[in-house]
This record gives sequence, structure tokens and C-alpha cells, in this order.
Amino acid sequence: MSILVDTPRWPAHGRLWAHLVSDDNLDELHAFAARNGIPRRGFDFDHYDVPEEILEQLIADGASLVDSHELTRRLIASGLRVTMRERRGR
Repeated sequence: MSILVDTPRWPAHGRLWAHLVSDDNLDELHAFAARNGIPRRGFDFDHYDVPEEILEQLIADGASLVDSHELTRRLIASGLRVTMRERRGR
């Protein structure tokens, strides 16, 4: 099981953002996020949005830096991916 973070490249609120996911389970993801001071409001169905300022901290705590394609591939393979269709239904 791994915590993954992609390269920050999504602009919002005057900064760049990355995605933080688990390729195994959401409990692991929530625990990792809490340990790193990421508020639960940053959780969006299957990932946390995280600002680029904490990227080094996340990697130092064990997150693996991957590109967006790898992150998405592994999230889908884990069965944790929530599609847009599923999001609309929730």
C-alpha cells in the first residue's frame, strides 16, 4: 500500500495544487492526511487537494511523487476511483 502525490499543476486560490491518494484504502489516506495537518474539508471523494507548499513535507513522510497519469492509473486499479458520474449521484 502506498500514499501517492502528483506534481502540483492545478491553479486555484493563487497557488498550485496536487492530489493525494492511497492505492489501497481510504483509512490509510485519512490517517496520512491528518498526520500532516491536512483538513478533512480538503477530501474530494477519492483524493485530497493539497497545496504545493507542503509537497516536500508529504514526500518526507513517505508519499511517493508520481505524475498525474500514474496517480490516476493506480487509483483506478485500487478500486477507489470515484468517477464524475458517481460524484453526481452522491
